[in-house]
Amino acid sequence: MRSKQSILTAVLFAALLVPIAPAVQAADAPAAAAVDKEGWYKNIVDFDFVKQYVDIPPKPGVMLIDARPAARKFDPGHLAGSINIPDLKFDELAPKLLPQDKSMLLIFYCEGEKCMLSHKEAFKAEKLGYTNIKVYAGGFPDWVAKGMTPAVSGAWIKKQMDEKTNMVLVDSRPARVFAQGAIPGAINIPDSQFDKEAAKLPADKATPLVFYCGGLKCVLSGKSAEKARALGYSNVATYPEGYPEWTQLYGSAPAAKLEAGKEKGTTTAAAFIQVMKEKPDSVVVVDVRDAKEFKAGAITGSINIPIDQMEKKMDTLPNGKPLIFVCGTGGRAGEAYDMVKLMRGDLEPWFIDAEITFNADGSFRIKEKAK
Repeated sequence: MRSKQSILTAVLFAALLVPIAPAVQAADAPAAAAVDKEGWYKNIVDFDFVKQYVDIPPKPGVMLIDARPAARKFDPGHLAGSINIPDLKFDELAPKLLPQDKSMLLIFYCEGEKCMLSHKEAFKAEKLGYTNIKVYAGGFPDWVAKGMTPAVSGAWIKKQMDEKTNMVLVDSRPARVFAQGAIPGAINIPDSQFDKEAAKLPADKATPLVFYCGGLKCVLSGKSAEKARALGYSNVATYPEGYPEWTQLYGSAPAAKLEAGKEKGTTTAAAFIQVMKEKPDSVVVVDVRDAKEFKAGAITGSINIPIDQMEKKMDTLPNGKPLIFVCGTGGRAGEAYDMVKLMRGDLEPWFIDAEITFNADGSFRIKEKAK
């Protein structure tokens, strides 16, 4: 039997535990009370309400409006499908960007519960006659905290390119479509081939990845982004407006200027290196090695059609851009060139007659053959 002293000790210990739970709640209370709700718009909605309206393609009958500044906040991350009307530019942009239908659902958001920009814009929209207005008070911080994939703008992608950051841009469209035009520097991992070609992604899973495809009606980039997150990549975003908007903003790549080599059909190593450095999406690089070789290392953006499948897949080769065939030594690439010249007079084929070392990171080295 337990002694009276041990029973008394247990009772005293239990009594000391009683105030702990209320103390924790009291400690949490100031954090909630720190949000000053004065000036908030009357119709507040939460994550679950907003989630049903965020989709690509954008759902009809609703408009999501990000009230934050463009370059500092909206461009690096926002809810997919939303438009940007910075509060300071509301009077200028609202007449152009808000819908003509004043009964359409408008959802404003900004930088969380301490941000008043979305509330201010909601009141302004109400004065303009809009009748179905909500404010997502949790805003963008709540959206990403709930595990949702953010979207970025074309301007932000261009900035990363100009600053040469380690961002990796992934085109989720089929290889044939990618070959017809892509954002400079992008690698191609068709969503339908994601599991097979995921090895093209960087080994460092903290590397920023941005997936894009054929615009706001294309779901491929969103699907691929989720697959990358499932693989453990922690810094994943989409560019929903994709290649169509990119060409509007920055144009398509200029035509490649390939210098002919000494042998018929070849281009020089120097010309190839320059094109791949400055205008990679102005050509289509076709790697004719076996799939196993290609998987071990291949030029960024290249497509793989093994030479023993070339005749069967000849019709899949895109026209409109020069085709450059590559392999390890030039032998199979030259064979592909001969086949295409014979069977597809509508194409502009070239090949590299040199020793090429293909690296797993997408880079390559060329050693000209001694003549």
